[in-house]
Amino acid sequence: MSFTNQANKIFNQAIADYHVKDNIDTPINNPFTIGSIENILYLKNWIDTVQWHFEDIIRDPNIDPVAGMNLKHRIDKSNQDRTDLVEQIDSYFLDKYKDVKPLANASINTESPAWAIDRLSILALKIYHMQEQVDRKDASEEHIAKCQAKLNILLEQQKDLSAAIDQLLDDIASGHKYMKVYRQMKMYNDKETNPILYGKK
Repeated sequence: MSFTNQANKIFNQAIADYHVKDNIDTPINNPFTIGSIENILYLKNWIDTVQWHFEDIIRDPNIDPVAGMNLKHRIDKSNQDRTDLVEQIDSYFLDKYKDVKPLANASINTESPAWAIDRLSILALKIYHMQEQVDRKDASEEHIAKCQAKLNILLEQQKDLSAAIDQLLDDIASGHKYMKVYRQMKMYNDKETNPILYGKK
């Protein structure tokens, strides 16, 4: 099984598990061994899934302002957790391919494997929720047709992105490409670099 086949299977499992209760406060029950790449992929998609629903809720025009601000703080934390997990996935690949000697003409990719996998996780969510729209019984035929057309594109995109990721990993393993990871170094969540948090006047 290719890496992306495994990842997509895990993403779909996390999405299905979340939607059993479909509640943003549902505790995660990660079925994979702590520290394994499977565990990290499941956690990554679970965070993405919860945040998907955060983003739905916060767009309610009638949301209570205090509840909305509290939710905004949860979204900020979720974004940081998401970034941290992407970096964990890249650390996994850096360790996995640490003994590969790049060829003389090896090139670097525009993004690291983990950031492409991040996009694959989001695609799984888009596909799930677009399928929900296609399956709606209360929607017009026009709405369903439009959503089906979008779903077809998303499925094609998932296939293409999966193939591209697997090719990138093969190229890294064979030395035709090499990894170079730049940490995100987000400033607005850091009390040492956000002037609001460190009290700049």
